[in-house]
Amino acid sequence: MTSKDRQRELERARYERVQARLAAQQASNSRRNKITAVVSVVAVLGIGIGVAVATSGGGDKKSPAASSTPNTPTTPASTPSSAASTPEATPSPEKVGYQKSAQGAAKDVGIPTYDAAAAAKPYSATIHFSSGDLTFDALTTKAPYTTFSFEYLAKKGYFDGTKCHRLTTQGIYVLQCGDPKGDGTGGPGYQFQDENLTGATYPAGTIAMANGGPGTNGSQFFIVYKDTQLGPQYTPWGKVTGGMDVITKIAAGGEDDANGAGDGHPKLPADIKGVTIK
Repeated sequence: MTSKDRQRELERARYERVQARLAAQQASNSRRNKITAVVSVVAVLGIGIGVAVATSGGGDKKSPAASSTPNTPTTPASTPSSAASTPEATPSPEKVGYQKSAQGAAKDVGIPTYDAAAAAKPYSATIHFSSGDLTFDALTTKAPYTTFSFEYLAKKGYFDGTKCHRLTTQGIYVLQCGDPKGDGTGGPGYQFQDENLTGATYPAGTIAMANGGPGTNGSQFFIVYKDTQLGPQYTPWGKVTGGMDVITKIAAGGEDDANGAGDGHPKLPADIKGVTIK
């Protein structure tokens, strides 16, 4: 192993330790919120209420994103990540389809009904950032549930007016987006399984899902702007075909991490005005 490879391993190990601590803290907060909710129910003489549990990174949190993680995606939920979800809200990896999550929707647009024939159709998309357009091809044959979900959310205006909340400039190099709340804790109100992980790599131009663990994909995703060494834990579902300079300029502006870990909010505007599906 070269010194450069060794340095990458050390950076990635440090990043994953930080994300593990964040996930543990988020899980603790979720349990505390649930206990508070139960007390409130008792106080109102047993009247039932729905409790939305915020998760970061992304459901959607991981690594990057960029976990969801790319983690809190969320940060990317593990390295890109989205907020960790409560145990009962996490679908088992073997389950297939869109399942309602306990955390509730950051922007309620419903839950898609999967259509295999429609999901198989190839499409390209353009993300209209305030600073320019980014175009990509969706990997519909390799990640049909993921690409079908993104198309559904995009056509519902879910991403319109949202901010990309996370930029990593050390260890992994991703811009994480897809949370209407803008803090890495939001999701669409549903989760679904991982896809296309066998042999997955994350070179520059990859678009992948942030998550909070297996089977917790939601709306948060990350865009890789520089070759990134991540394990195959984040569904790769898009390939940038144009406008990469929009992302690299945002990355060049740096992030606001006061601790110097290279993982914070982008300093330059990273706002999504809307998404067009072609």
